[in-house]
Amino acid sequence: MIPAPLRLRLGARLGLWATALSLLTTVAQAANDMVTDFTLDNGMQVVVIEDHRAPVVVHMVWYRAGAADETPGVSGVAHFLEHLLFKATDTLESGELSKVVAENGGTDNAFTSHDYTAYFQRVAADRLGLMMSMESDRMRNIRLTEADILTEREVIIEERNQRTENSPQALFQEQAAAAQYLNHRYGVPVIGWRHEMETLDLDDTMAYYTRFYAPNNAILVVAGDVTPDEVKALAEQYYAPIPANPDLPPRVRPEEPPQTAERRLIFKDPRVAQPYVNRSYLAPERNPGDQETAAALVMLAEVLGGGQTGYLTEKLAFEQKKAVYTSAYYRGQSLDKSTFGMYIMPAEGVSLEEAEQALDDTLAQFLKDGVDAAQLDRIKMQLRASQIYERDDVQRLARRYGSGLTQGLGIEDIQAWPDILEAVSEADILVAARQVLDRDRAVTGYLMAPEADAVAPAAPATDVPAQPATEEVSQ
Repeated sequence: MIPAPLRLRLGARLGLWATALSLLTTVAQAANDMVTDFTLDNGMQVVVIEDHRAPVVVHMVWYRAGAADETPGVSGVAHFLEHLLFKATDTLESGELSKVVAENGGTDNAFTSHDYTAYFQRVAADRLGLMMSMESDRMRNIRLTEADILTEREVIIEERNQRTENSPQALFQEQAAAAQYLNHRYGVPVIGWRHEMETLDLDDTMAYYTRFYAPNNAILVVAGDVTPDEVKALAEQYYAPIPANPDLPPRVRPEEPPQTAERRLIFKDPRVAQPYVNRSYLAPERNPGDQETAAALVMLAEVLGGGQTGYLTEKLAFEQKKAVYTSAYYRGQSLDKSTFGMYIMPAEGVSLEEAEQALDDTLAQFLKDGVDAAQLDRIKMQLRASQIYERDDVQRLARRYGSGLTQGLGIEDIQAWPDILEAVSEADILVAARQVLDRDRAVTGYLMAPEADAVAPAAPATDVPAQPATEEVSQ
């Protein structure tokens, strides 16, 4: 007879194995999402994600145009236009689209990033045709007035006040991004530089709209209780009649020159309660057919900065007592070269210089120690679980495909991603770490109060650094 303690241990292991097997099976099924795609005659790509568990549909139109596609001198116009698309069209009054969505029990919004702008509605499945009729209308038929420009310009300036000007962290991150990207438009904030936002006019806005808002620059993603035939019939009715833009330019941005020297900045603001160090490195992005390095960097960020079990926290916070908070991040899904970064918030009495040196020493030790196999297994299990939970939300599924496709990936790349993450080895992570963690390709920044001597105060603030706010700005 097996002793009770041994039975308990065996049962726990069997339960873990069963959970792992279930997760692996579900992830394998995730790679075969019920996804259908086709292209209309005018060049508009249509992606249908079937999920018939609830009579709900998410309707999204993604444009392959964001803040990084703006003409120099009019920063913020992509986000500005996103706001203005809720104004009047040939057939809709200003604000009528959102009102109709709400009257039909749905929700709607929009968001802008460096690489895309997207508009969406979440409604009952039988309202899909109504959503397409309104969204297709504002794709080419927006009717803006000078009054619209003046009113909404004040709105986005106030939004910048709230999001950026009122936050030392946001201002610091903005300057760090500008130092990271000397030539590429990723160094310009999505919301725009204030002095350029203040001069945005109707001509700037319509020039961007005319250039980029066309079916051959758009992706329609419909997820939920629909069939491909239903979506195709409606798309042919509402989107297919819109002519393509024959003058749509190729999507080419200014390239970032090779960085060969470390860049540093010190940002002082009297509102800073807790100083910290941010280090970011230029890093490769996910590319179609070549996602292995990006997957290794995702795992590297988790190994280094994954909460209480991360290598940086274990060494800097628990063992050395040099930090009260550490993190690591990687923004791999982008059209062009991305960043990998880390934060360290020093413990009481530790200067920013000491914290930075401790960070460098710990990274060097990590490259010698290597990756803990058990930790990597835990991380993979957590990522598998999050991918499974994501399948319960059709809006998150739609966003996964919409963002990936507008940032250069193909459907097959998006579906292969879980398996590529699963295949990352400890050796792969170390290779990626040695490739990216190069001080000559880094920006190191100190955020501090002007009267401070760069030593952490006795009562550290509870706020922790957020990842650099260069992604999405919503309506």
